[in-house]
Formats: sequence, structure tokens, C-alpha cells
Amino acid sequence: MGNCQPTIVPYDGFDVVADIKAIRKACKGLGTDEQAIIDILANRSAGQRQEIKQAYFDKYDDLVEVLKSELSGNFEKAILAMLDPAHVYLVKELRRAMKGAGTDEDVLVEILCTSTNSDIAMFKETYFQVHERDLEADIEGDTSGDVRRLLTLLLQGTRDEGYEVDDALAEQDAVSMFEAGEGCFGTDESTLSYILATRNYVQLQATFKAYEQLSGTEILDAIENETSGTLKACYKALVRCAKNPQLYFARRLNAAMKGAGTDEDTLIRLIVCRSEIDLETIKDMYLEKYDVSLKDAICSECGGDFKRLLVAICH
Repeated sequence: MGNCQPTIVPYDGFDVVADIKAIRKACKGLGTDEQAIIDILANRSAGQRQEIKQAYFDKYDDLVEVLKSELSGNFEKAILAMLDPAHVYLVKELRRAMKGAGTDEDVLVEILCTSTNSDIAMFKETYFQVHERDLEADIEGDTSGDVRRLLTLLLQGTRDEGYEVDDALAEQDAVSMFEAGEGCFGTDESTLSYILATRNYVQLQATFKAYEQLSGTEILDAIENETSGTLKACYKALVRCAKNPQLYFARRLNAAMKGAGTDEDTLIRLIVCRSEIDLETIKDMYLEKYDVSLKDAICSECGGDFKRLLVAICH
């Protein structure tokens, strides 16, 4: 959507042999030179990091195992995230969100509500390759009711991804949403779910405008008033993504750092996975919305090598 800028691009002077030698040196002997590892990995694209991982394996050892033995905590988690292709890391996050007691619906919502059709297709395939499980079956088994129906609909990957706006359809959808909602949203979630999961983003923007003219209520306020729990989180994420995906991610980052404790998993997921897509634009949105730079926010919430790595990825 729009003009999105990454923070990490392929490194021009990429020399895989020099990189693996430097990483080996950083891990050898007493203590680990974490800064050397950061300097290399935070300045290489995901594709280049895959080459490093493979070359290291061919010449020395399994780089993931080496780093696991050398590093610890959130720094280790973030470095290992950087050594997976983004879609592989994200399916591991989807599985983590559903494993064990309880489901971390926020993670499911964030990943599934912001993905393109091709992302969804890739997740389904990769999820099976990595976990030997069916993503749709796992989500169906871990969610229920309207949330399950909405996430299952998103997993079909049938969103219109064009940029055409059909004003008559926007009016019609706004009326359907108004009739399904405003005082009785709870009665017909399927209408709203279908519209939010299948229409293109610019079409949805036109629909929200039409809805506001018709009802006198901003769509997010209507959702806030008429729905609750995970379904509300899903709807809000879908609306925010249709309006401005990078602002949605900036909000997610802010929420991860707000209040007591820090949600490091979300910081890692968003900063690592958006770095080659739109992290530069997310940084702009963050500054505009919160009057503090993302870098300063990270510095005040995180420490040590973990902080240095995230700041380096943010460039």
C-alpha cells in the first residue's frame, strides 16, 4: 500500500565468505563479540542472511546451534528470528500462539489480518512443512464462534487486491453494515466479517466514509461500542489496516512497550519481519503519532544487546 520504505536493503558489498569468517571469530574463544554479530546481521537482507546460514553450515557448523550456545534471552530470540525467512518465522509464531493452554489471539489477529493473499497461501504451505500440521485445522480447533468464522474466512485468501472503487457497492456495504450493526451488531457479524475480509483496501475506505455519513458514527467507534473481546480486536485490526497498515503496526509496537513489562515477542516479530517491507514508514508513523521516535522508545524499554540489535535494524 502506498509508498512504503524498508530499513534493511540488500548489502552492496556482500561477501559471504568474509561474513562467515567474522561471525566464527565473534563466537570463538572466551566470550562472544555480540556487536560484531549485530553489525553483520542487521545490515544484510533476509536473502543474504540465508546465504550466510548455508555457507556457515557448509564450511563450519550449524550457525543456529552455534548462536544458541553463545547467546541468550531476547537477544538470542531476535537473532534466531533473523536467521529464518520471514514466512517461516511467522508460521512458528502462529504455532506458538496456539500451543499449550490458551491461545494468544492477538498474534493470530496481527498476522492474519495484515497478510496479503499470497502471504496466506505461503503460510498454509510453510506451516505444513515446518509443523506437519494443517494451519486451518489448528485455527479452527483453537478458536470458536464469530472469531473462528472470521479467521477461517481470512485464511481463504480471497481479498480483492485491486485499487478500484465501486461507489455503489460502498453504499450498499455501508447500508448492510449499518443494518447488521448500530444497536444490533451482535446479531449479524457475518456481514461485517465478509465485507472486511474480502473487499480491497481503497474500497473499504470508501465504505467507511459512506458508513459514517449514513450513521453519524465513525466505524471504529461503532465497533468499539457494539462488539467485544477478540472479535473486536479482529475488526479493529482489519479497519486500521485498510486505512493505514503502517499506522496499525506503529500502534502494535507502542502497545508492546506501554505500561508494565514489555512484550518482546511482538517487538521482535514486527521489527524483524517488517524491516524489509515498510519499517522506515512505520518509524515515521510512530513519531507522528507518539511524538517520540521508535528508536528512543526501544532504548527506554529494552536493554543490552537486544536493544542494540533492534536499534540497528531500525537504522
